[in-house]
Amino acid sequence: MRCKKEEFIKNEYFHFYNHAVEDLNLYRTDEDYLYFLNKFKKKLNTYPLTVVAYCLMPNHYHFLLRQNSDIPIYRIFNDSFTSYVLHYNSKYKRKGSLFQGPLQHIRVKKHEYFVCLCKYIHYNPKKANLVKDLSEWKYSNYLEWINARKGELFSEELRDIIASDYRNYSVTLLDYEEYINERDFQKLALDL
Repeated sequence: MRCKKEEFIKNEYFHFYNHAVEDLNLYRTDEDYLYFLNKFKKKLNTYPLTVVAYCLMPNHYHFLLRQNSDIPIYRIFNDSFTSYVLHYNSKYKRKGSLFQGPLQHIRVKKHEYFVCLCKYIHYNPKKANLVKDLSEWKYSNYLEWINARKGELFSEELRDIIASDYRNYSVTLLDYEEYINERDFQKLALDL
């Protein structure tokens, strides 16, 4: 799915994601995760956006973002990952793309889907059996959502948008775990 500038509208929300090529890991070490996150944070001054939810997984990533200006926010991924791929390829002595295809995105229009998507993004490390408790995964903003860490990739204003869902977010994720095991997320997205 190619990103077209006209698809991106100020104050709208978008889910961005992509997967590593073949069986490659995008992030092999803590240093790799931190290198990318630092590059992404530095670009926040150039691309006005709000980070709602994100999760970096060993072989893929998810970001739910709000575009806060007329500058299309997909560009932050172009800049951040261009730098990261050069670093990665140099470090691991490889060539070529790290991704299966172009950056993927979905415009998020409904509140129910917005809330469900946040839970889906944060639940990824547990679903992949990387952790038993989501608070153990450092490479998402779940800890900010449950007020256990103060990070730069979280906006306090989100509490107003998702107030009822935020208060007991860790509890609602347990309910979500039960719910999502019964339904396929992609079908759920179509329902919402």
